[in-house]
Amino acid sequence: MDQSLDLGAYLISFDGGETMLRNDLVEMVARVDKSRAIATCFTSGFKLSEERARELKAAGLYASRISLDSPFEAEHDRIRGRSGAYTDAVAGIRNASAAGILTDMFVVVSPHNIDDLEEFYNLAADLGMHELSIYEIIAVGRWLDHEDEVIGDKDVSRLEKFQKAMNCKPEGPRVTAFPYFMGPSLFGCFAGRRWVHVASDGEVMPCAYTPLSFGNICEEPLEAIWKRMGKHGEYKKDTAYCRMRNPDFRKEYIHTIPKGAKIPYRLK
Repeated sequence: MDQSLDLGAYLISFDGGETMLRNDLVEMVARVDKSRAIATCFTSGFKLSEERARELKAAGLYASRISLDSPFEAEHDRIRGRSGAYTDAVAGIRNASAAGILTDMFVVVSPHNIDDLEEFYNLAADLGMHELSIYEIIAVGRWLDHEDEVIGDKDVSRLEKFQKAMNCKPEGPRVTAFPYFMGPSLFGCFAGRRWVHVASDGEVMPCAYTPLSFGNICEEPLEAIWKRMGKHGEYKKDTAYCRMRNPDFRKEYIHTIPKGAKIPYRLK
């Protein structure tokens, strides 16, 4: 964290898995110099109790991004494979909000739930949430062979219209549709350009969805790895879309990862 702040980072985000399973999460949040950056975390709401929320707020947590796969309890629990997952999410939202932490409903959209956008928004509004962030399934990891599950250009256009329509309202959660936000109309892909992902074992990747490592912070400074990443042919240039949605990028870098290789795969 200290090295990333020295490089100019202004947002430190703790991701998972489930961040609430870390007994030292409060200490990690407290370590972020709040005069230089804000601290946020992702969670399913599991174990985000009233006490934990108060501790995180006292440590300086700015925002909690609570993920929902469906605005409907039975469907969310089905996707998560656990009864009570929806109840945990809602309880986590309420506990974080009561502690004074900004709450963001984080929705990973797919062809299966994109028709529920209004329901997601209404639920977030009913719960008094501050933001609704919409991301997309990236065909990697368990989804590597399910590229048919990702959204298409028409869906991105639909998300753009939804974001603009909801943000015209004088009240209610603010909406960020990342497939549009990080598309050609606005900022393009952030990977290796505006953010970087450091895994729990120290491997440094352009983003959490790109299983390519440029080095390990246990072996060398983050600055050296960041500069190496920036000099790579793919990352020294801007790109209009998420690289992981680019068939040519996937063909050259993802589908050529040797079978049985350690993931993330270390680029030579």
